[in-house]
Amino acid sequence: MTDATKQIQDTVTSNDVVLFMKGTKSMPQCGFSSRVAGVLNFMGVDYADVNVLADESIRQGIKDFSDWPTIPQLYVKGEFVGGCDIVTEMTLSGELDTLFAEKGVAFDKAAADKIREANA
Repeated sequence: MTDATKQIQDTVTSNDVVLFMKGTKSMPQCGFSSRVAGVLNFMGVDYADVNVLADESIRQGIKDFSDWPTIPQLYVKGEFVGGCDIVTEMTLSGELDTLFAEKGVAFDKAAADKIREANA
């Protein structure tokens, strides 16, 4: 196991929700990362953000770790959920609410409903 893989594994297992992204949750550096961070921020989810632009070994390592070629990548309770398109679809369908509820992750249900209303 490489140092990057160990660091990724430790991050994913020690945080309930982790977003590997370009930039940070307060300053995303790409539109896709901004969209996912925006959803999580709006829904009041407490999550760790990992800026893959700060470390090339993490940037490549997360792609290898998940066998998923793109960033951002969302993990909930150690489980890879997906990237921007999947998180967007799950948000709009209510699946993300269900996942958070099943995993015991606190979120603002009314905010999630507002996202769906705005995109209806």
